Amino acid sequence: MSNKSSLNLEAINDFIVNWLKSYAENAKVKGFVVGISGGIDSALTSTLCAQTGFPTLCVEMPIHQAESHVNRANEHIDQLKARFSNVFNERVDLTPVFEMFKNQVSTSDNEAVLNLTLANTRARLRMTTLYYLGGLHGFLVVGTGNKIEDFGVGFYTKYGDGGVDISPIADLMKSEVRQLAAYLQVPDSILKAKPTDGLFGDDRSDEDQLGASYDELEWAMLEVEKGKKPEDFEGRKAEVLKIYKRLNSSNQHKMQAIPVCLLPDKLKLL
Repeated sequence: MSNKSSLNLEAINDFIVNWLKSYAENAKVKGFVVGISGGIDSALTSTLCAQTGFPTLCVEMPIHQAESHVNRANEHIDQLKARFSNVFNERVDLTPVFEMFKNQVSTSDNEAVLNLTLANTRARLRMTTLYYLGGLHGFLVVGTGNKIEDFGVGFYTKYGDGGVDISPIADLMKSEVRQLAAYLQVPDSILKAKPTDGLFGDDRSDEDQLGASYDELEWAMLEVEKGKKPEDFEGRKAEVLKIYKRLNSSNQHKMQAIPVCLLPDKLKLL
């Protein structure tokens, strides 16, 4: 299930950087704010923003975060600040906020539901923090989602990491994110790390949660675009296609516009 393609990385980099610059200029904003997780998507996104010359605020927002995630995030931020004078950073420890929130709301005996709901709450607290800082500085909140996450399997939190102003890498597959990140000299520790959303306070990877690797899911996304179905394949390929279609279907509510109840004109007539 190989998805490797030959990319003109220099041209892609320049295109995205120019797109970011043009958007910021037209929106008359002062810069960008990016949440830094220690993962490859946020590392790439912040590097792209840094190249625009606009002030770029990198924000680390730990909530019971694994030390390895924190170390990778700090390594990337330090490297980026050394490379670009327009980059600055802030650390907002949201652990006390998260714990206070938990103490003020009702709970559930269903541990799986509770854990997932709390994981999404972490993402939404971070979104709120980014918009707060963005508001203070007049910055755009920049999304870090890639194509397979945002438009394939919907692997993000609605109004959490999905709550952003712009999405510069949302047309790049995860495999393409890796290639561009390597080209832009993102730290090896990030390039080699297992993808994880870090929302559960343990070492579970994205693959553990999704049931398939990003390479497999990218393959499935492309096959579905060709009109292929699980019954067209056998073994692991059929299984992966079923996983992809299930996730894509169940997460359509994230990918589609909010449903609006449109009233017939005759109901509005007085």
